Amino acid sequence: MALMGEHNYSYLFHFEKNFDEPSFFKFMLERWTDSFFYSGMYVLVIFGAQMYMKERPSYGLRPALALWSGLLAVFSIIGAIRTVPELHTVLQVHGFQYSICVPTYFIGPTGFWCFLFTVSKVFELGDTIFIVLRKQQLIFLHWYHHITVLLYVWYSYASHTAAGRWFMVMNFIVHSFMYTYYACRAMRFNFPKYVNVVITSLQLLQMSVGCIVNISVYRVKARGEYCQQSYENLKYSSLMYLSYFILFAQFFYNTYIDKKLPAKKAA
Repeated sequence: MALMGEHNYSYLFHFEKNFDEPSFFKFMLERWTDSFFYSGMYVLVIFGAQMYMKERPSYGLRPALALWSGLLAVFSIIGAIRTVPELHTVLQVHGFQYSICVPTYFIGPTGFWCFLFTVSKVFELGDTIFIVLRKQQLIFLHWYHHITVLLYVWYSYASHTAAGRWFMVMNFIVHSFMYTYYACRAMRFNFPKYVNVVITSLQLLQMSVGCIVNISVYRVKARGEYCQQSYENLKYSSLMYLSYFILFAQFFYNTYIDKKLPAKKAA
């Protein structure tokens, strides 16, 4: 294992060089179950707020939404810039199996961004507050996705799951586009319909790759070879990604393919 990760970064920030990953790892070992508390509070807040808003007018909140989405977009873009090179180098030097089985991404600058990625899943729950206060439709996919991602990411960090390298990088990339789009929409920028299609397609692609990664991990472990992911974790990850794929595919079909949907709503 390389001492500073697999990619030779041309510049390391002070906070990346001095991040104490062992201490955070110890914290997560002891406290990853706090994610259940955050998830429970999230459910109480969003559905409680939804009941509160039932007989009240919606809030605009466009400036706040633009700022919130803009900050998450910047965070995701920087996260992608700092983590994609490591994945690329691992694939180039060691190959695909190494990338899904050896968790060297917890070392060096990617270790710092993995820490931020893990913590960010709590803050991303704030997305739903804007939906509720603006009285927009809160679909099952939205809050189910937020809860399960938070639980799985915290659970996986506590075991340094190797395949998390792929999950983190893909999430950073897709969120870079998604939150940029949300920020621009909040600022009243209009986009052609194909932009929506592209973003949802990227999300579907992310779920497809996630399923492929899980299948690949299972095949490696079935051969009796080393792969840093427990069968229990693999089971949860596979169920999660498969359910995401089905839900996003259903959303894609209902939103962009089913031409009868407007008529059904009118009826």
